[in-house]
Amino acid sequence: MNNTGLFAILMGGLLVNNFVLSQFLGICPFLGVSKKLQSAVGMSLAVTFVMLLSTAVTWPLYRFLLEPAGLGYLQTIVFILIIAALVQFVEITLRKFTPPLYKSLGIYLPLITTNCAVLGVAILNIDSGYNFVQSMVNSLGAGGGFLIAMVMFAGVRERLESTAVPESMKGLPITLVAASLVSMSFIGFQGLLGI
Repeated sequence: MNNTGLFAILMGGLLVNNFVLSQFLGICPFLGVSKKLQSAVGMSLAVTFVMLLSTAVTWPLYRFLLEPAGLGYLQTIVFILIIAALVQFVEITLRKFTPPLYKSLGIYLPLITTNCAVLGVAILNIDSGYNFVQSMVNSLGAGGGFLIAMVMFAGVRERLESTAVPESMKGLPITLVAASLVSMSFIGFQGLLGI
């Protein structure tokens, strides 16, 4: 695929097919870690790193081991195990080098293991027939899209903290309404690049 194709894949992951706001994958950390901008950025960078690393490991493993051996049906189990190992690596690294970020992410950091966006990217790369470079670009776009969604929503939630919200809408109800409005804003990208 030429550079235009790679650009289309990148823009698709960032905006058009945003995993959080268009495909509704990875909602748990989206709602749970988006109260503060620093936590949202930290979680997004960790998710992006895991997406890229898991793609770099799962794509060749599937193409050169599982598929030729007729074990493609094990893809989901193998991918989850690889993602779990990578998340442990990220968790240990954050605990050692950035303890405040590690503490602020709390329970959501180990939940990257079960974050359907991470698994979704790995499986989508295989199902879409992407080659290795296209898969890495798609993972980068998906991670960047996750970052965009988290940062946007963190800004909205910080703004909601200082806004007078009716008592019946405080907490989760206003959070879900705000999430739906942010998600609707991404509908405008659906015709972009013919994706």
